[in-house]
Amino acid sequence: MNYWLMKSEPDECSIDDLARAPQQTLPWVGVRNYQARNFMRDVFALGDGVLFYHSSCPQPGIAGFAEVASSAYVDATQFDPNSPYHDPKSKPEAPRWLHVDVRFCRKTRLLSLVEMRVEPRLQSMRVLQAGNRLSITPVSAEEWQVLQELLAV
Repeated sequence: MNYWLMKSEPDECSIDDLARAPQQTLPWVGVRNYQARNFMRDVFALGDGVLFYHSSCPQPGIAGFAEVASSAYVDATQFDPNSPYHDPKSKPEAPRWLHVDVRFCRKTRLLSLVEMRVEPRLQSMRVLQAGNRLSITPVSAEEWQVLQELLAV
């Protein structure tokens, strides 16, 4: 099993939106970075653990846990000229962008970026590294365990 941190802007899709969705599952649309796309396409597996991270908001941080609920498939938003994720260079016969479905597991208290930075066992997390802007980053099994402890109910 692999573990991932996946960033979402809460005004676009929050952990609460995921919890309210039909079957508590939503497509993770709008990934427009090749490395993040390749993680979904080449490495993600059904049931992989997901840290649902609220980003680009007043209080960024981990807001809950989810899991990968599908294999990667074509993100149709790339073909929609009315979508903020439209990519005019991507063609239906050769799509560039994929996404996966993500299923809600549980909401947690918000574990802020500040709290994560002061936890010595999380110092190597990719999301905490200078210059990291990827919307999807791998999380080690050790980091996952630490976060399970920090966010235990």
